[in-house]
Amino acid sequence: MTSSSRGPQEGTLPRRRDARQNRDRLITEARAMIAQNGVDASLEEIARRSDVGVATLYRNFPTRDDLVRALYDIALAQLETVREEVVAAPSAWDGVVVYAERVAEWLVADPSLPHILKRMAAVDPSAQPAAEFGKFIASLVAQAKRDGELRADVETVDLALLVTLVGSLGSLGDGYAGQWRRQLGIVLDGLREPVRDRPKLPGRPLSPNEFQATVHGLSRRARRVASRRSGSAKGNGAR
Repeated sequence: MTSSSRGPQEGTLPRRRDARQNRDRLITEARAMIAQNGVDASLEEIARRSDVGVATLYRNFPTRDDLVRALYDIALAQLETVREEVVAAPSAWDGVVVYAERVAEWLVADPSLPHILKRMAAVDPSAQPAAEFGKFIASLVAQAKRDGELRADVETVDLALLVTLVGSLGSLGDGYAGQWRRQLGIVLDGLREPVRDRPKLPGRPLSPNEFQATVHGLSRRARRVASRRSGSAKGNGAR
């Protein structure tokens, strides 16, 4: 009698674990697909890439907007961890730097976020849970200006726009994404009061050839192949 009563309980745990794993895979693949194709990405393809049936996707997310909302809620939870790091910073300027670095890194790592934020604004315009975070950053910016660390003519929206622009490098491919820290260094340097020491920029700039390869989406291997073909064509022409 005891063993029969344990059976269903023991069998429930693997099912719950499988359900969590299925949901996690759906979230991961949904982010990747939305980054590529926007929020109208194929739900069937998301399910296929997650190695689950479409029915499993709809059990977790009955509608497309339910999926978007779940991704949005995850993003807000991540944003709260950024706030905790900013609070722990030793000064308002250091807090500005932490905010800029974490949010830019966040956007680079997950290019689906702009699509998700836009969809949520359309689905539920009245829901603005990030507004409180915006007020928090505004107070941080005001303090950094009072401390003489941040340019007096910089506003909170300026900071948000610049961080978003740097973070958008993630949507342009790996060649650009790897440059975000250097570009953010330039941005932060421009935000400081001119009398402050300017730290050395992180990383290195792309060479002209690397930049052209990035613009045209060419890998090193592709460039070598193209170069060999070009050399071969020239040789044939010479003959």
